[in-house]
Amino acid sequence: MHSISVKEFLLWKKNQLSKGGDLQSLYFLIDCLGGIKATNLNFSSLNHDGKLYLKKNLDFLESIWEEHLIEFTPIQYLCGFAFWRDLKLTVTDKVLIPRSETEIIVDIVFKLFEKKSKQFLFAELGTGSGAISIALALACPLWVGIATDIDPDALKIAYKNYKKFSNLSNLRFSCGHWWEPFQSYKGKIDLAISNPPYIPKNTYEKLPKEVKNFEPKIALLGGEDGLKHIREIIQKAPLYLREKGWLILENHFDQGGKIKQLLIKNGFTSVEIVKDLSGIGRFTIGRYK
Repeated sequence: MHSISVKEFLLWKKNQLSKGGDLQSLYFLIDCLGGIKATNLNFSSLNHDGKLYLKKNLDFLESIWEEHLIEFTPIQYLCGFAFWRDLKLTVTDKVLIPRSETEIIVDIVFKLFEKKSKQFLFAELGTGSGAISIALALACPLWVGIATDIDPDALKIAYKNYKKFSNLSNLRFSCGHWWEPFQSYKGKIDLAISNPPYIPKNTYEKLPKEVKNFEPKIALLGGEDGLKHIREIIQKAPLYLREKGWLILENHFDQGGKIKQLLIKNGFTSVEIVKDLSGIGRFTIGRYK
């Protein structure tokens, strides 16, 4: 542990923020690598004569901060972690950094289904870090989930994250393209979830450097109009869902209307666009017949 005075830390913090970046990212770095939570830092600021004990020294933390600022590397990749709901997930540039708005998917699921339902099978297509499936598997140990991804490196990270939080076996992992790993589950899936690549090509080209240069393109780019993968998922979903099985999709802010029509065209009912906390139609859901 490295002991420093609160006064010294506050001066260091001020100096780092003067270089650029935001306080939330700096506190994220101090939490993940320094071992001190933001709430403790705010409390410590009241007592300038106090002491702080860091897992890493300030020079090391400063070097990471400067790499974040100069190279535009996402702070989560530099720290190797991302916080999502109540999970601290391992992340690398092989997976998307899970976004806070995606947390709402778990809330949508719990509104549709009883948490303790038995004999329930859910599937996640394109799991990335495993965030969604892990949250569901932990909250509902009687459910069985299958999380897939086309990238075996992403699956390794998702599996590592799952085993960090659970010693159960109610979540399985399988490598493959969208519905391919589910050939033996046709007509058996109660719920399918996907946060697929949905960024249109023109929008992708204009993404911030910290996204475009570091996060996996395969997990972001959704073809010319952003709907390439969503179309495939919707069109093949009826083969795999049970009757009255649900499909939940995350989408770009302006795609909800088009996806709603795609769902209706492919036999879905109870179709609804669900808004995120910013009032954006971020999710489109439907029940198959």
